[in-house]
Formats: sequence, C-alpha cells, structure tokens
Amino acid sequence: MQSKLLFSVTAVTAIFFGCSGNSNTAKNENIKTSGDTTSTTAAAIKMPNAHYKPAFEGQTRIKAVTTTTAYKVEKIAEKLGRPWAIIALPDGKLLLTEKSGYMEIHNADGALVKKITGFPKVDDNGQGGLLDVALDPEFATNKTIYWSFSEKYGKGNLTAVAKGQLNENDSMIKNPKVIFRATPELNSEYHFGSRLIFDKEGYLFVSSGERSVLEGRKQSQWLNSGMGKIFRITKDGKAAPGNPFINQSTAKPEIYSYGHRNPQSLDFNPVTGDLWEAEFGPQGGDELNIIKPGKNYGWPIITYGIEYNGSKIGDAIQQKEGMEQPVYFWDPVLSPGGMVFYTGDAIPEWKNNLFISGLSSTRIVRLVIENNKVVGEEALLTDQKERIRDITQYNGVLYAVSDFGILFRISKK
Repeated sequence: MQSKLLFSVTAVTAIFFGCSGNSNTAKNENIKTSGDTTSTTAAAIKMPNAHYKPAFEGQTRIKAVTTTTAYKVEKIAEKLGRPWAIIALPDGKLLLTEKSGYMEIHNADGALVKKITGFPKVDDNGQGGLLDVALDPEFATNKTIYWSFSEKYGKGNLTAVAKGQLNENDSMIKNPKVIFRATPELNSEYHFGSRLIFDKEGYLFVSSGERSVLEGRKQSQWLNSGMGKIFRITKDGKAAPGNPFINQSTAKPEIYSYGHRNPQSLDFNPVTGDLWEAEFGPQGGDELNIIKPGKNYGWPIITYGIEYNGSKIGDAIQQKEGMEQPVYFWDPVLSPGGMVFYTGDAIPEWKNNLFISGLSSTRIVRLVIENNKVVGEEALLTDQKERIRDITQYNGVLYAVSDFGILFRISKK
C-alpha cells in the first residue's frame, strides 16, 4: 500500500557535525551487521570515540551549512522488504534491489510496476544478499544490467558480480551470468562492500570489503587478494586496460586501489571527473576518499578509529608515507551507505554537492565541496530516524531507501 506522508522543510531540521554515535556492540555495520543497535544519546552524538588529531584543517567536523531553498520530503512507498540499492532508469522509473534475491521497478510516485526474479541464488545471511545494481552504458539498446551479490563459494562466501538483460515487460531476468568474483572466499556474513559504477570509458568499478574478520583485514593490504579493494573491470569481468597492477605477476590485475575496509559508496565528481568513495571505519573513522589508481588507502595500518572493545588498532597511527589520507572523516561515525553527487537544477545551491546516506546515524548528509575539500556539512531527514541505505537522483529529485523498506522522495517545495 503506497503512502505519501509529506514533511515540509524550509531549512535543515538539525545540524550535524559529522557525528552519529555507535554502540560498542557486536551488531553494528561498522563492525558486522549495519549498525543494528546504536546509541543515539546526546553524549554519544557529541563525543568522538577516538581523540586522534586530523592530518589537516577541515578533515573532520567542518562547519555546518543550511539549505535555504524550501524543499519537501515525502514517503512515497513503505513495506518494501529489505532494499539495498536504488537507481533511476532512463525513463525516470526506479529500480530497487532486495537483499533476499529479487528486484522491483517502481514509478516516480512509488507505486510498484514490476517484480523481477530469476537471479542467481544469494547468501543473504548477515549483511549479505542481492546488493548493488548498475545499468550498462548502452542500456537503452541492450537492456543489460549488472548486479553484485554475496555468493556461497568453495568453503565460504564472497562478493560476486553478474549481468543479464532486464525487460520491463518480463518478470524474469534473462541470461544471468556471473562475470567476476572477489576471491578468495572467506567464512563471514559481513563487509561485502559491493558498490558498482561505470566510468565514461565503459569500465565497471566494483568495491569489495575485507569481510570483517582478521584474516580478511590483513589481506586488504595484499595485492594477490580481493579483500578490501576497488576493482576496475570490463563488461565481461576481465581486468580493464590500463589498470595499475595489470603487468604485475603477483597482483590481481583487476585491482584499481587497495587498503579499504568496507566501501559501500562510489560516485564520480561531475566537476573534476574524479572517483569519490566512502567507507565504514571501525568505531570512529568513517572515511571519504578520492580514489586514484594504484593507491593504498591504509586499512588496517592507518585509521582514525578504534576497536569496538575500546582498544587501539595496530600501532594506532593515522599517517604513514605511501598511504593516502581521507579527504574527510567522521567520528562518531556516519555509517555511509550509498552516495550521489547532485547534478540537477531544481535546487541550485545543491549543485555538485555530495549526498551520502547514513545508516546508524539515521540521516542523509549533504557535503559542500570546493577544490577537493569539504567546506560545509548539513544533515537531512534527521526527524525520520530511519537507517538510510542508499540514495539516487533523477531530474533534480533525490530518492532514498531505508533498511526497513521506506522509499523517500526529496524535491523542491
């Protein structure tokens, strides 16, 4: 049953300085299962978990900004199950993934158009399931989509990518085929990463997490492992030409960058063309990065977070030569799901701003970026108390889904 509960907003409902508050429990996506139990006390929101100094001014807790244009937030659908990703189709309809293994097409008002099944079996325990989805750059003619999912494989499970044809008139995906696996498999229900995005050359970027276990954590620094990486592959799942390690015999040729923890956010900056990424830190230390080929983003050697039992991670260092600094970090955490740069014209002050969905923080953050630096931060949807899983845009309108199956539309009032 579709619901349209309207919330009028003329300014931000609350100001958020990069803090969200995470409890030190075993059920938190920054540890394991998506921040399912999170402290929301005022003290937890205000106080950082670690007291590490940023590497440069403005790297965290930047000044607050406020949207001056009047906008509205609508709940246009509810009870959607367990959505993980949302993207817009060329005609403005919305394609959503559901963790248990199917997709849905909704119209711009939230009504269900079609349920799509026939996907390869997913392992939907913990954080696993049918995860992200991306359209082929030639989708208008070939109807091909790509999706990531957690797959039982060998003696464990892993992040896999498949492709097939999506026809809105059919209820089944056609010709599904797995094209890539982030090997080796491990036994874990957590940290699959799993964001997908195509670049202008038609190559597919794929993020993978380090699976939350110590064996995977150390492998995020190994170039012969698929743990904690961002890959760049062809439409057939092969290493894309020009990849930084393609001629290195001891490295996986698909790797584009490494040293990541659990990256679930990817988008291209419309001004610079750079690939931006956000990833979960442990307790504190969620990161926003600009991804460059061949670079090491440091996990678990450098981090602005601590273990969930309060102990330090490794040597408790935040900087090391040869490892990249985040453009920005959050402590307490945001728990970043999906993200999108706003390229619409409906709300001009949002132009080229970055919007990131927050899970344990139960909000969307808007970041104002100038010269590759975050210069302002605003919190949206703070009154909803929903774990915002993913966000997308179409024609100047933002759409977001929550873990508990609510579809939001955010548009000019």
